[in-house]
Amino acid sequence: VPPVTVQSVRAAPEVRIEPLRSSPETIDALAELLCEVVDGGASVREGLARLMHSAGLEARPCATVLEFLVQANPMRVGCVLLDVWMALDCEAAQRTELLAAAKILPVIALSSRDDPATRRLARELGAQSLFRKPVDSAALLDSIEWVMQGDGRNAPPGG
Repeated sequence: VPPVTVQSVRAAPEVRIEPLRSSPETIDALAELLCEVVDGGASVREGLARLMHSAGLEARPCATVLEFLVQANPMRVGCVLLDVWMALDCEAAQRTELLAAAKILPVIALSSRDDPATRRLARELGAQSLFRKPVDSAALLDSIEWVMQGDGRNAPPGG
């Protein structure tokens, strides 16, 4: 299991969102993909969806793991932003489906906690990175771009 990168940098009050840094062809390809945002907090889902849209990415907020599992189209999903603790708040059958989806879809874990249990759960879910809420917008967008380009299953950014 690859190590999970923990980002716990708080966003600066004045954050300017930069467009993705990839080539125009790559950006067009990424725009075809969907970023699933699975979080129990409505304001978190809405804020992350707005962040994705500001960077030129399409996002679909999901309030529950079941909503994600019902709506997800693996051919279209580029990455999943997942509050890791939601994996424990769902039924066992949904958790099994979520773990199966995480094996084929890049997952970026989110949590308001940064402790050994959170990092272990993120690893179990196959997350490429773990961000502590509130997340650093630029770092999160870099991570999303990295995993959506298909590099997310190999090694952490910079590694």
